[in-house]
Amino acid sequence: MTTETPGTVAVPGFVTAAGHPVRWRLLSELARSDRAVHELTAVLGQPQNLVSYHLGKLRKAALVTARRSSADGRDTYYSLDLDRCGDLLSGTGAALHPGLRLTRPVPVLAVTGRVLFLCTGNSSRSQMAEALLRHRSAGAVHAFSAGSAPKPVHPSAVSTMAARGIDLAGARPKHLGEFTGQHFDHVITLCDRVKEVCPGFPGHPRPVHWSIADPAAGPDGPPAFERTADELTQRIGFLLHTLTDRPKEAS
Repeated sequence: MTTETPGTVAVPGFVTAAGHPVRWRLLSELARSDRAVHELTAVLGQPQNLVSYHLGKLRKAALVTARRSSADGRDTYYSLDLDRCGDLLSGTGAALHPGLRLTRPVPVLAVTGRVLFLCTGNSSRSQMAEALLRHRSAGAVHAFSAGSAPKPVHPSAVSTMAARGIDLAGARPKHLGEFTGQHFDHVITLCDRVKEVCPGFPGHPRPVHWSIADPAAGPDGPPAFERTADELTQRIGFLLHTLTDRPKEAS
């Protein structure tokens, strides 16, 4: 996406979308965590109508998506599409000079840390996230999951992960109380409801929220679990960069 008027050079869409200081701050906040409008207004110290205006600009550029909260239907969570940002940034460099086209090779990284994923039932989203992070990091990251009201692991979560070569058959639901007093580098809530009751943890890790719909709550069945797995795979791919210890020598 570019903007152009006669006699001028086209300005890449990312520059026009992200160039305003308020929009850049919004992107910076959403790069770390999904946020509701009232949270963004508090962080930026700007009135809601101004924040909503700039969020609308970012949505028009397809950088940001919105999803109605499952905890409070009057609220909306905004998410940043990091893949889309990467594509537009690559095009921005190329628009200035072909030698500046950004590439995003899959890095060989040494990752470490402890991550806790939380949702209400610990039956689908958080179990899938735990398994995916453990798999993607080859066990180097200690991944855990729990729920505020645990219930049995959903069979479709097990089958969806099995199709991706990840075994969830032995997973058990856990109450978040099992992890009281433990230290984590990241505590990530995947459910809008559990976000409201998430306790504090030692070291005070900054709370991160991924507003992901419960695949078991909709009418789609297995395809909803596939979409959830796809979204978690994308988000966890970017999370790994925040868990980087140091570059590992490629063999």
